[in-house]
Amino acid sequence: MDIPHLTLVLGGARSGKSRHAEALIETLPPPWAYLATAQAWDDEMRVRIAEHRERRPAEWVTQDAPLDLPGAIRGLPSGQPVLVDCLTLWLTNLILAERDTSAAGSDLIEACAQATAPIVLVSNEVGLGIVPDNALARRFRDEAGRLHQAIAARARRVVFMVAGLPMQVK
Repeated sequence: MDIPHLTLVLGGARSGKSRHAEALIETLPPPWAYLATAQAWDDEMRVRIAEHRERRPAEWVTQDAPLDLPGAIRGLPSGQPVLVDCLTLWLTNLILAERDTSAAGSDLIEACAQATAPIVLVSNEVGLGIVPDNALARRFRDEAGRLHQAIAARARRVVFMVAGLPMQVK
């Protein structure tokens, strides 16, 4: 399978985004980089993170990148394929840390453009539900939508996952 330089995989919770993204990267020679943005704030999240790690073969090199995702991409060995999972957790971390999300998004896009190997970005599509009832949730939804649009405009491939099925959008 031909993997373009930049792929965005979107979908809802438990739609199969991560597994599909992993399968895309695994068509390339290892080692593969896995940049994880999740932070283990509680026991349930620790279990989720452990399950993700356990299902990946040893050829995956996992690095935590909860805030400086662009720096983590820039720090990868030349030519190493990378999967970022996921942008919505990264955005959450930035908002909670009171970082400039617009500048961080621009920096991420620049880091992806400079990368020397294929990158697959995973993110949750959060704009299909009801309008959130509070300002923070509305801000998050809006910023996620803007980030997705900016990345999708530059991505060579965009996939929308529904019930484990990939729908090619671009």
